[in-house]
Amino acid sequence: MKTKIFCDIAELDLIKKFNRKKIVKGFTTNPSLMRKAGAKDYKSYAKKILKICKKKPISFEVFSDQIKTMEKQGLIINKWGKNIFIKIPVVNSKGVFTGKVIKNLNSSGIKLNITAVYTSKQTQKILKVINKKTKVIISIFAGRAADVGKDPIPEFIKSIKIAKKFKNVEILWASVREPYNYLQAKQLGCHIITVPPSIIEKIEKFGKSFESLTKETVKNFLIDSRKSKFKI
Repeated sequence: MKTKIFCDIAELDLIKKFNRKKIVKGFTTNPSLMRKAGAKDYKSYAKKILKICKKKPISFEVFSDQIKTMEKQGLIINKWGKNIFIKIPVVNSKGVFTGKVIKNLNSSGIKLNITAVYTSKQTQKILKVINKKTKVIISIFAGRAADVGKDPIPEFIKSIKIAKKFKNVEILWASVREPYNYLQAKQLGCHIITVPPSIIEKIEKFGKSFESLTKETVKNFLIDSRKSKFKI
């Protein structure tokens, strides 16, 4: 199975650039990326993104902490484009499971991306409230888990296993830290990995031999020592 690469970004110029790349099969955004990109008005900025990304799937996240308002926001955002996945956090900031929102939007035929997932238990809870028809992405945050000393791999293995009965569910490797994560995601059988632009460019360069890497590294050391005019 091929693991699709999505680009995790909200900057308009970069979306234009990476939307042209065949390797990029979709996009993910979040409120933090939108803020970093300089978005002032959520709707108008999202519409600018959609003018660029017209066909590839793209995830826009709700930003309310209230369960009822999350659902309202999801219904509104979904109307902006046919290629949209509504991003719903698995819990709100108080730790309350958003199962009601997930169930209601899913049963209405709205494509979802359930985000901020860390465990297979959370995956199981999500699977219990969705149907087997409408597309659902479950985004498991590998990098952030590893940052605090947790091994995310067992959670991916369990999540992928229990989700196999759902042909409409895709498991996404989120929170990438290095290009090698793409190979890990492929080996595990993740359907998608979402990657920042700088790491996508490194993935495109995969294939160098250890020998060429050694020479390249030594040459770089040599060039820098000459530029600094080092003498002993």
